[in-house]
Amino acid sequence: MLSTTLRSLRTRWVTFVGSFVALSVGVALIAVMGLVLASSLDAPDRGPERFAVAPVVVKGQDTIEVPTSIGDRTQKLAQPRPVPADTIAKLRDLGTVVEDRSFAVRAEGGPADLVGHPWSTAAFAPYELDAGRAPGAADEVVVSGDWARPGTRVRTDSGTVRVVGTVGGLGFENAVFYTDAGAAALSPRSLQLVVDADAAAVREAVRGSEGVQVLTGDARRYADPDPDRDSKALTAMNAMFGTAGGVTGFVSVFVVASTFAFAVGQRRREFGLLRTAGATPGQIRRMVVHEALAVGVLASATGCVLGSHGAPELAEWAVDESLAPRWFTIGDYTWPYHLAFWTGLLVALCGALAASWRAGRTGPTEALREASVDTRPMTWGRWLFGAALLITAVVTLSLALVTNPGDLLQRKTYVSRPMLLITAVALLAPVLVRPLTRLIAWLPAQLPGPGAMLVRENAATAVRRTTAVAAPVLVTVALAGSLLGATATLNEAKATEVRDRTAADFVVAPAGDAGFDEATLRRLRAVSGAKVSASSSTAVYVLEDGVALIRSDARAAEPEPLAATARLPLAAGKTGDLDDDSIIVNEEWEKHTVGERVDVWLGDGTRKSLKIAAVMAIGTGNNGVYVTPRNAPAAPVDRVDVRLAAGADPATVAAGLRQAVRASGAEVLTKDAWVRATHPETDRTTRTGFFLVLGIALLYTGISLANTMVMATSDRVRELAALRLVGATRWQVLRLVGAEALMVVMVGGLLGALVAGLNLVGMWGALGLLSVRTSVEIPWATLAAALGACALLAVISAVASAGLSLRRSALELANVRE
Repeated sequence: MLSTTLRSLRTRWVTFVGSFVALSVGVALIAVMGLVLASSLDAPDRGPERFAVAPVVVKGQDTIEVPTSIGDRTQKLAQPRPVPADTIAKLRDLGTVVEDRSFAVRAEGGPADLVGHPWSTAAFAPYELDAGRAPGAADEVVVSGDWARPGTRVRTDSGTVRVVGTVGGLGFENAVFYTDAGAAALSPRSLQLVVDADAAAVREAVRGSEGVQVLTGDARRYADPDPDRDSKALTAMNAMFGTAGGVTGFVSVFVVASTFAFAVGQRRREFGLLRTAGATPGQIRRMVVHEALAVGVLASATGCVLGSHGAPELAEWAVDESLAPRWFTIGDYTWPYHLAFWTGLLVALCGALAASWRAGRTGPTEALREASVDTRPMTWGRWLFGAALLITAVVTLSLALVTNPGDLLQRKTYVSRPMLLITAVALLAPVLVRPLTRLIAWLPAQLPGPGAMLVRENAATAVRRTTAVAAPVLVTVALAGSLLGATATLNEAKATEVRDRTAADFVVAPAGDAGFDEATLRRLRAVSGAKVSASSSTAVYVLEDGVALIRSDARAAEPEPLAATARLPLAAGKTGDLDDDSIIVNEEWEKHTVGERVDVWLGDGTRKSLKIAAVMAIGTGNNGVYVTPRNAPAAPVDRVDVRLAAGADPATVAAGLRQAVRASGAEVLTKDAWVRATHPETDRTTRTGFFLVLGIALLYTGISLANTMVMATSDRVRELAALRLVGATRWQVLRLVGAEALMVVMVGGLLGALVAGLNLVGMWGALGLLSVRTSVEIPWATLAAALGACALLAVISAVASAGLSLRRSALELANVRE
């Protein structure tokens, strides 16, 4: 059988080249994703940046620690506490104390991530003047970088300032330095400070001050903004490339198995002849295994080499797109290559064995009869696995809807669930091919001429070929519809919640992160005909099950104005019952019965027992909780809702509101404008990850379509010759082949749309059970683009390969040996 195997590889090289390309690309993709994931597992230790040369940094309490039976649980505070005043007084006795402040700055022509600091802190980075001088007045600043030169006047969100100096950028921020007094006016709260004194003396001075930290050496990096940003970036990368890797692995395995199965299925006539010549089923299976082993080893090794070159390119792209830290590179790892190589080889063997098992069991005469027409494309094994996966998908979806519908809104769920349905529908596709092809071809078949009828019958008769070509299209369309449709539907549901919950006629948004000052709030409340509800962003923390410290985003507002300007999705209780001794929670909380008391930690870490005044529905998970301003100490007002009083003129009230906030630069928006401005968007990393997945799927689909079309055309030489012999011209045959390819792509597109539709209907049902009434958002433009690309690739591949075959005469084609 070894000599037979070698002759098969030489004679049917087109088929094996198609399998080789599909497998090598799949292995390369798995290797690339594995290398990126392996390199993103650990972040290197990062030293201090803003305080690299500071003697000692003292930081106020910014975390909450709660002891539990399995250890302390920690969360970041929503409102960190400043260093106590009496502690600062003790520190001043030890040496010079410089209070640090950081606040966002928006400036015309400046970077989007500008951050303001007091000039006294510049020396601790250290920043050094490149040009000009230090700021000496409230309207003077020094900037980092070269976006503004000394003497330039710049309009900012806090007024117009004059640039009097520049410092060289250090790479970790774009800074604007004010005088110390100017920074204090823009950011009154100082959460940390630098002390020029002995570290031991500083620790002794802060002893007894709850939560106060003394930072020296490398620990000074915890005084930098977002000190864990590298770890967070790597976590986001792991999530993105983990999702991409999982989907890539699925697509690769799916398409490679399908390609190998089709390649073996093409050879049923050859297997029949071997059986007639006396070959046993075991010999045929061993021959197929040897062929798959030879192709699999070579293709997997080639894929690993391609992956070693592709991974650095992907890492460089991730850095350029700010999806990875600047230092991110591909490390020296070997396990991704082993994973990719052995996965590719295993898939090749399994794909070939699964298809050859039936050929080995079939008698010689039956094999020859089935070589021309697919009379039994569905084996018992395919029926069993396809039905089992479909039932599993339906049952798990039903259970999730009954027990935990919120789980269907989680990314890990709506990313993984489509794979189950895709596999089930692909296994059952041969059952659906014939009715779908007849449905698609029904209208064209009414036209005069035999063309449409031939296209329909060719696609419906050659079920295995149609299924093999439709499989990659099914994957691409199903993933595009499921992933992008899920995020769009979820975002629209969140926007619907915002719209339904906002009863205000106007919403006033502050110009900066510092929120509204008291003077602006007084002017807003004084506007005639306006009912004003000022609210703050905060958080509360609760210990659930005795071991889990859960943070819930919260808003702090006065009960009566809140009831007038908001329609909370209450399941029990009343908004007006909220007071300083109570809280409004949602049904996700472990305790959510009106009148029950719950122990919480407020945004600044203060522990308090509050009574549940009302309970909201879960919704999309963003309902949060509500407390009064007294239970949100130090939380600045960052939103003002305004309801028109009875008989008040909207234009007059709007003019009054704009006049009240003119000095602060705040923006007055109508309700509709506010809803549009706050419409949820998929975060950039998730969106990029999804498009990366879809790009890989589309690339793989294109390669697979081209391979399968070339393989299929090489097997149809006699069929094309027969058409030429009965009078069809070369162009008629090419049009027929192109139309058939287009129909097969449409079959795959319909199957993919079916999978995407089932997934989105499940999410829509979950939202309905969570009391969110919204529409299903289908990414029509993306689906059309994906399907159009698949159709173009399929038609070009089919017509090109058929055109090459038709260069010979019809009699020569008819005598070609298979």
